[in-house]
Amino acid sequence: MGDGTKIEWTDATLNVVNGCSVISPGCANCYAMRSGARGLPHHPSTGLTRPTKNGHVWTGELRFNEAALELPLRWTKPKKIFWNAHGDLFHEDVPVEWIDKCFAVMAATPQHIHQVLTKRPERMREYARQAMGSGEHWLAHCERSHAPMWPLPNVWLGTSVEDQLRAEQRIPPLLLTPAAVRFLSCEPLLGPIDFSTLPLRSGGGTAALYNPLSGEHSNCQLSRTPRIHWVICGGESGRGARPMNPVWVELLMIQCDLAGVPFLFKQWGDWAPAPPDVLADLRLVHEFADGQRVGRFGKTVAGRSLGGRHHDGFPEGAINARV
Repeated sequence: MGDGTKIEWTDATLNVVNGCSVISPGCANCYAMRSGARGLPHHPSTGLTRPTKNGHVWTGELRFNEAALELPLRWTKPKKIFWNAHGDLFHEDVPVEWIDKCFAVMAATPQHIHQVLTKRPERMREYARQAMGSGEHWLAHCERSHAPMWPLPNVWLGTSVEDQLRAEQRIPPLLLTPAAVRFLSCEPLLGPIDFSTLPLRSGGGTAALYNPLSGEHSNCQLSRTPRIHWVICGGESGRGARPMNPVWVELLMIQCDLAGVPFLFKQWGDWAPAPPDVLADLRLVHEFADGQRVGRFGKTVAGRSLGGRHHDGFPEGAINARV
């Protein structure tokens, strides 16, 4: 239900909402979806996937594990908690009451940092806006908290962006989501992402080209400059893992560095760059159109070193940000 984890950017996972559906290329080799094939008792994905010739896929059924909600209340030692690694809290079929109960627990446990990641930031934006208004629906579940205000200072809200198209689709609604900390998970990174020219609309509907890392925009009428406070990047591992171009990773890192945004490189995944003589000895090598070459070493050997070191940036200083 909830436990320690090997995910580099969190301390524990909490699987309250389980089950999902495929909506973009980043979902193709979803670990949670594929793990449903194990059929293990009490596994979050068991019974929520079906076999196909391309492996197990989601059935579309969603399951709410209410017992897991008790765990953060029992954990006295502060943790970073990643919610719903085997589902999406803002899936279109998740009842609002489920979401309310999750945020009530987050409000009741200020000792923890709660990390919520979605591929459906439009629904998250609307939920957050309503919560910032009357908030009656979710406050009804907050008996253990003391008049919490939105945005909750211990809740980080993020969205997954695997390429430029998904960045242009998902980052604008995230920027318009009231949150203490906003973050991006660029995993699996399937293409280059340029943050400098994303479309954003002000409250009056005026369009602007906007950089969510630096806050720079082309429309002086924008009164607010919402920001992204953290970027995670990682490659794909496991069966059917797709290679990640090192140039794409470096582009993300450079953009974050220039904007002063913490950058965490999670992993290369199964594929990683190596010297030509090492690649020459491998059976599986992929060459990109720009001439970059990576070899399939496996996740453990490929590691997570970038430029000779690990990149473990966290938005500690941004936790109280309200912009």
